[in-house]
Amino acid sequence: MSRPIVTAIWDDVPHLDPAAKAELLASIPPHQRAARARGVPTLGTGAIYPVPEEDISVAPFAIPEHWPRSYGLDVGWNRTAAVWAATDRDAQVTYLYAEHYRGQAEPSVHADAIRARGAWIPGAIDPAARGRGQTDGRALLDAYRDLGLDLTPADNAVESGLHKIWQMLSGGRLKVFSTLAQWFAEYRLYRRDDHGRIVKDRDHLMDATRYLAMTGLDRARATPAETPARPSRPSRGRNGGEDWLGL
Repeated sequence: MSRPIVTAIWDDVPHLDPAAKAELLASIPPHQRAARARGVPTLGTGAIYPVPEEDISVAPFAIPEHWPRSYGLDVGWNRTAAVWAATDRDAQVTYLYAEHYRGQAEPSVHADAIRARGAWIPGAIDPAARGRGQTDGRALLDAYRDLGLDLTPADNAVESGLHKIWQMLSGGRLKVFSTLAQWFAEYRLYRRDDHGRIVKDRDHLMDATRYLAMTGLDRARATPAETPARPSRPSRGRNGGEDWLGL
């Protein structure tokens, strides 16, 4: 006879007062805190970015037009992913505000989704796209440029990119809209194996974020004066989560 599985978190334990919870939390490594306190699944022993989600997640807001924007793009047949950023230069904080996450579709499909968020926004693409094709053998970089995207190959220095993002996250200079469900799903599992190698599984948005940090942010630009602003609104995306459109 099967028995029900009951999950309890710290808030369900009456004998733990706020002071006791704070003391316990302080004794736990940052990358394990969400799992220990709230039962959030994570593979944290080799976490690449051991920064708690609550430290980087923010509620979506309308992004001012003068904040420069750009995106990072990781391409492939099984999964193509893009993540958009806008930077508050006064506060020196960058916000990831939108994501694209889809597999087994032609470049034209991805390009349509990317242009919908602003064809004027410049991006940085996986540099391997210069020598790889999906269906007709053409290099993907040229294919996406032909489809109207403003793209340049990203600096693919992996460890330097990871270190740069880690510094931004830990220093409070990189925040992520809470609606980026796929981004956070990858973030929780982004890790190294026992030999220190990055586990190359469900890391497409993490790679796109690295391309963005290493190259895309330097290409960022503000909304052109001739581009009409669209009202910002949350919209249900294909993946079941919310995409923040019109930003």
